[in-house]
Amino acid sequence: MGSKVVERFLEYIKVDTRSDENSTTFPSTAKQKNLAKMLAGELKELGVSDVVFDEEFGYVYGKIPANDGGVSPKTIAFIAHMDTAPDFSGENVKPQIIEKYDGKDILLTGSNSWIKVSDFPHLKHLKGDRLITTDGTTLLGADDKAGIAEIMTAVEEIKNSDIPHGDIWVCFTPDEEVGMGTDGIDLDYLKADYAYTVDGAYEGDIAYENFNAASAEFEVKGISVHPGEAKDIMVNAALIACEIAMKLPKRETPAHTEDREGFFHLTDMSGDVVSAKLSYIIRDHDKSLFESRLNRLRALEVAMNQKYGPNTVTLTITHSYENMLSIIEDHMYVVDLAKDAIFSCGLEPVSSPVRGGTDGARLSFMGLPCPNLGTGGYAFHGPYEHVSIDSMERVVKILKQIVANPIDK
Repeated sequence: MGSKVVERFLEYIKVDTRSDENSTTFPSTAKQKNLAKMLAGELKELGVSDVVFDEEFGYVYGKIPANDGGVSPKTIAFIAHMDTAPDFSGENVKPQIIEKYDGKDILLTGSNSWIKVSDFPHLKHLKGDRLITTDGTTLLGADDKAGIAEIMTAVEEIKNSDIPHGDIWVCFTPDEEVGMGTDGIDLDYLKADYAYTVDGAYEGDIAYENFNAASAEFEVKGISVHPGEAKDIMVNAALIACEIAMKLPKRETPAHTEDREGFFHLTDMSGDVVSAKLSYIIRDHDKSLFESRLNRLRALEVAMNQKYGPNTVTLTITHSYENMLSIIEDHMYVVDLAKDAIFSCGLEPVSSPVRGGTDGARLSFMGLPCPNLGTGGYAFHGPYEHVSIDSMERVVKILKQIVANPIDK
């Protein structure tokens, strides 16, 4: 393709880095370290200093030292995650390269399925672009190996340029897709004042709002007796689980919500007469609405136990992450810098609420303001994933522009 960012991306997606939400280890899969070692070696080859591969947790760190003669602007970091989503296989990815997209539905030759414009309307805006898709049998891994390739290419170009800059850190993280991407990060080593995750879609996006998030699990205990002698004795846990699910609003699910609208998402359901389990994820951008959703679940637990007897239903809520907006509001210079860089690269900057979470949200609450930049990839976590090569090349320019216009202390 004659493009460094593409060459890198195609190499990175050869490495299976699928994370595992059911794992009890960290990182959740050891194979993520295979890519980590590769990236650490590449950073060293590029002449980046302070390169560390964290052999225990799999993080990769590196720094481009300041060359600005002591002007000392704030220290910046660019961050991307190495793992791909557990939702779909990332092994043996067979990319399809489209040299000039015609704006029509795209055939995925490995599965004989189609990426349909009717399902992904943004494709209309990619007409004429060079695209990379899957063959339909795996996900692509643009989330977030496109971000890694863009950061790495920007690093190379910055190293080979005379752009004056302060210290620039890069960091590649494991297990973002299972909500643990920052669990082992060393912010005492990565000493930055602000950062950007490169992990979104449209390359002109600078996102600084994300969901408030929690998981919720209902466990139901039943009583099993012979069905011929069950009257007024049997308590069918599976039926109670169905009743719980039906009591939540049918229109407040991922299939019926968009933008800043929250939802209850039933991710797993299992059970029989004796026991049953419902697993939900709860999401909302608005903090008060988010708390209202959790309180609705708590009230449902109480109501079910009043109806079927004490301790029939047990609800466990686990908080996952919060909306970074409350932090970024006090550091809007980070957003303004990115918007200026995006605009200078000929794009219209937008700030869409992230309907998910990012490492940046958790980092912001750890004291490192960290909004999210786009990568040019779309339809993540499945076989319809694709990325625009033209967009990836623009992201490299955006990252360099951010570095070229640093924020003073």
